[in-house]
Order: sequence, then C-alpha cells, then structure tokens
Amino acid sequence: MDDEAAMALALAEAALALDHDDVPVGAVALFEGGVVASRHNERERLQDPTAHAELLALREAAAAVGDWRLSDVTLVVTLEPCPMCAGALVAARVGRLVFGAFDLKAGACGSLYNLCADPRLNHELPVTAGVCAEDAAALLSAFFAERRPPRPLA
Repeated sequence: MDDEAAMALALAEAALALDHDDVPVGAVALFEGGVVASRHNERERLQDPTAHAELLALREAAAAVGDWRLSDVTLVVTLEPCPMCAGALVAARVGRLVFGAFDLKAGACGSLYNLCADPRLNHELPVTAGVCAEDAAALLSAFFAERRPPRPLA
C-alpha cells in the first residue's frame, strides 16, 4: 500500500471522530503490507487526555504484532504528532512515520520540535511529511471553523 492510499484510510478514520465531537485526527498502522490498526482521536468520548489517534493505534498495533517494539510498522497519521505522540513513536521504536498536515502550534516531528530525528534519543525514525496535507488540513479547518464564534464586522 502506498502512502497516499494509507492516508486515505487515515482520513476516513479521522472523520469518525466527528461523531463524538473530537478533533478529526486519524491514524493507521501498517505491518507487512496490511493495516493492523486504525484509530481516531477519542479524548472527548473517553474523557482521556492521552486518547490521541496515534497512541490508540500504537497500542492496537503492538497487540496485533505481539511486540511493543514496532520497528517494522509504519504509522500514517493525518496530523503531525504532538510531543506526547512523537515520544511514543520513539519509545515504540516505530519504523517509519507518514503524516499529512503540519501542526505549527504543537508539532513535534518537524514544526516546533523534531523528536523523531533527535540523535540524543535512543531511536530515530524516517518521517515523510505533507502526504495529502490539503485534505487533512481542510478536515481540521472545517471542524474548528464550526466551533469559533463569528468575528464582529469592523
């Protein structure tokens, strides 16, 4: 499966977060050419600050693979991971990360920080950024536009 096809699956997963008013971020984990995990943000539904799509997908992938070391797993996520999620990618020894939209406010894989490529940490992983970025950004922009109060006219 190529990056664009995997991102299409992650985008479809992200849209499921809208059903419970969560930020629409989706992640799929690929192992040996197939999807072993597909999750979306569930912070609101679970009332769990750690229920990011990436962490949920990593847990599911580890269970499917039978190992916490995910060196043969590619994680595909619609939004650049935050520091918590990037740290989990490093801790899980993920083989590769693919993400869609950059997160200029909290991104930890190139925007604000670059935890996946920090030689001071015990693991580094290759990152492919900007795959289907416009689609991922549009989904997020629409979500937040519905929640912002209209600006008063000047």
